[in-house]
Amino acid sequence: MKEVYITKASTYLPNEPVSNDEMESYLGLVNNTPSKARALILRNNKITTRYYALDKNSQPTHTNAQITARAVEGLFDENFTKNHIELVSCGTTSADQIQPSHASMVHGELGLNKSIEINTSTGLCNAGMNAFNYAFLSVKAGVKDNAVCVGSERFSSWMTADKFNHEAENLKLLEERPIIAFKREFLRWMLSDGAGAFLLQDKPNENEISLRVEFIDFYSYAHEIEACMYSGCEKQEDGSLKSWADYPSDEWLKQSIFALKQDTKLLDEFILKKGAQSLRASFDKHNLDPNDMDHVLAHISSGYFKEGLKDEFAAVGLDFPWEKWFYNLSEVGNIGAGSIFIAVEQLFNSGKLKKGEKVLLCVPESGRFAYSCALLTVV
Repeated sequence: MKEVYITKASTYLPNEPVSNDEMESYLGLVNNTPSKARALILRNNKITTRYYALDKNSQPTHTNAQITARAVEGLFDENFTKNHIELVSCGTTSADQIQPSHASMVHGELGLNKSIEINTSTGLCNAGMNAFNYAFLSVKAGVKDNAVCVGSERFSSWMTADKFNHEAENLKLLEERPIIAFKREFLRWMLSDGAGAFLLQDKPNENEISLRVEFIDFYSYAHEIEACMYSGCEKQEDGSLKSWADYPSDEWLKQSIFALKQDTKLLDEFILKKGAQSLRASFDKHNLDPNDMDHVLAHISSGYFKEGLKDEFAAVGLDFPWEKWFYNLSEVGNIGAGSIFIAVEQLFNSGKLKKGEKVLLCVPESGRFAYSCALLTVV
């Protein structure tokens, strides 16, 4: 088995940062009425700016495939050009289409002059880590000398007012208040667009730092807990999910079937507890000492969880002091599968890393509660 190194990292964030007061200028007003929940949600999530692949008429400026390709292009220079790529592995929640695969569309966007291997990982926040793992294992096994992995999202087009107005109109017809359910509106004020990319190679940089990938671990708790975050379906009273394909087509808009939804009660109950449980399992598995960690990058969907996550980690013997934590949520927003890539890129290119330091990555996914973690060493 070969050693695997992140030798470059790149981020692409579309357009200009969008402030909290500007959000509805881009996403639009549901039922022509300003949201009453927006201020509360923003106060809790602590996000102050984010990026949208939209203009102020809610019209798209980039596809997800284009955002992803721009991040990949940030890896190219005279020593590594686009035609050196052997594998592109992409993870996203918000692909532009059901088929073809997201990675196939990204390959087309990159304008390569050759055929390459591609891989698409779907799901939620761990889709990016799954794409990372596929690329990591391909280089580690010697199947490829290099691989590019990317985590990306384009959530904004899912969150525009027109996607919810039919539900509001339906509620009016039923003589109910035309306010979309909190489980759907909650995520309108949480999610952001962007992409982050890594170049993985079997040799480190000669004159600059690299990050050696020590391991990537995954844990799913779907055998214990029902779905918490979902789209293209509706949760039933027994906790099961009813697929969009099993609804009449006229219900798709009336019930916002394709909207991304979250069961916030389940989220509060399990997201931190299971995250601590999974990270403790990895520390035990690899016989790690928490005192050896120099930087802790934990993806969180909201600043609301920041203090609680530290406390839950400490409760299982992983008490990392605040000075070791690295967050950029407030500036870039929650970019789902792309968030951990963008945080690593910012730290990697900050000039703050020193050889020998350990960088811990932790990524939760509330879909049906799955977690990943990785350990990187600065070399």
